[in-house]
Amino acid sequence: MTIEFSKQLSSRGTPIPGVVLYDLPVHGDNRGWFKENWQREKMIGLGLLDFRPVQNNISFNERAGTTRGIHAEPWDKFISVATGRIFGAWVDLREGPSFGAVFTAELDASQAIFIPRGVGNAFQTLEDNTAYTYLVNDHWSADAQEQYTFLNLADETVAIPWPIPLDEAELSDKDKAHPQLGEVVPMAPRKTFVLGADGQLGKALRALYEGDTSVEFAGRGEFDLSSDAAFSSRNWKNYSTIINAAAYTAVDAAETPEGRAAAWEVNVTAVARLARVAVEHDLTLVHVSSDYVFDGTRDIHDENELFSPLGVYGQTKAAGDAVVSVVRRHYIVRTSWVIGAGNNFVRTMQTLAQRGINPSVVNDQVGRLSFAKDIAAGLVHLLESKAPYGTYNLSNDGVPQSWADIAADVYELVGSSRNEVTGVSTAEYFKDKAAAPRPMNSALDLKKIRAAGFTPRLVADALEDYLK
Repeated sequence: MTIEFSKQLSSRGTPIPGVVLYDLPVHGDNRGWFKENWQREKMIGLGLLDFRPVQNNISFNERAGTTRGIHAEPWDKFISVATGRIFGAWVDLREGPSFGAVFTAELDASQAIFIPRGVGNAFQTLEDNTAYTYLVNDHWSADAQEQYTFLNLADETVAIPWPIPLDEAELSDKDKAHPQLGEVVPMAPRKTFVLGADGQLGKALRALYEGDTSVEFAGRGEFDLSSDAAFSSRNWKNYSTIINAAAYTAVDAAETPEGRAAAWEVNVTAVARLARVAVEHDLTLVHVSSDYVFDGTRDIHDENELFSPLGVYGQTKAAGDAVVSVVRRHYIVRTSWVIGAGNNFVRTMQTLAQRGINPSVVNDQVGRLSFAKDIAAGLVHLLESKAPYGTYNLSNDGVPQSWADIAADVYELVGSSRNEVTGVSTAEYFKDKAAAPRPMNSALDLKKIRAAGFTPRLVADALEDYLK
C-alpha cells in the first residue's frame, strides 16, 4: 500500500469520548520517508492532552492476520504504525454511559490515534512485517497488569468486522479466553482524594460526593500529612485529583512559638509534599486558600493582587499558595470567613441569641461569608467543567458586611432584635488580649469564578438557609 505523503497535521474525534484520530504529515522521496510521529507542541495545539509519555513500545508482527487484544490498560496510549498497515479496533471499557462504544479504522504510517486509559485496544495486521509503535504515560509493571480490563475479540455485542476472520488469524490462547462484554467489569475512573475530610469544608464535600465511590476521604486519623510514610505507601497512580481541605486555622495560636511551627508544618511543609506528589504523578491539586494572604488595605481583592500577609497564619497560607502555583494542574481557591458544620461564628451568634446574651462584635472588619456548602460546589464545578487552571476567589456574594452586621442578621433571623448586638472596633475588642493582626477588608472579587460558569449564592440567602 502506498503511503499518502504531505498530508496536513489534523485531528478528528470518534464515537468514543477522548479517542482522537490524527493524520500525520509524511515526507518521502526515492530514498523512503520521514515523519514526526509525536510532536508535543503541535499535538497540544490540536487539543491533545499533554499526557507526558514515559515509555515507547514497539510490536513487530511477521505475518498478516496477527491479531492482538482487546486490552484496556490503566494508562493513556498514543499509537501509530512504523511500517505496514493495521486494522485497529477500540472499545470503551470504562464505567459510564459510553461503555461498549466501538470505533474501528485502518491505519498506516500516516495516521496515529490517542487512546485514553480504560479504552480497550486491539489490532489486526493487514501486511507482513508490520511494526506497531505506541507511547504510554506510565511504566509497565506486574502490579499494573493486574488492573487491565479485557474483552473477547469475537464478542458478538460489539461485533468488530475483522478483515481477516478470526478463525484464520493468529491469536494467542489468552486473547481467545477473554470474557464477553456482559461479563466485563468496567474499569473504574481514577479517584479523587479529599484531605481534611473532617473539617467544615471536608464535611460539605462528603455531603456533595455522597455515594460517589470514585471519591476517597481522609481526615487527620486516616492520613498524616506530616508523615513521609503516609505519602510513600499510597499508590498515587490510582488517583487523578487531590483536594486539600486540610489547614491549620488557629489564627491567634499561630503567633505563639508552638503554633507557628504547627502552622508552617500543615500549611506549607505538608502542602509541598502534596505538590511534589502532584508533579510526579501529573495529578490535579486543588488547594483552599484564605483572604489572610492580603493585608486588607484594598476595598476588594482580585486574584492578581500581590501577597501582603500581616500575621503568621497569613504568611503560611501565602507560602502554600506559592508552592501550589508551580503544579501544572492546580486550582487555588481563595475563600474568606468560612461557615460550615461545627463551631463557627454564625453558630456562636445563634446560641448567644437563644440564650438572651447581648454581644459586642467587631464592626470595622468587612468581608463576606463563605459557606462550606458553596465552596464545595464551586470546587466541584471547576473540576467538572475543566475550567482553566489557576487561582479563583470563591465566597458568597452580596454587599460586604462587618462581623457586627452579620451578627445582627443572625439575631434577626432567629427571632431576636438586631439592637441586641453592639458594634465595637477591632482595637477595643482585642484590648489586653493576645491576638493576631487581621485584614480589615476581606471582600474578594468574584468576577473570575462567575466567568468560569459558577454563580455564588447571595450571603443573605445562604445564611437564611443555613440557620433553617
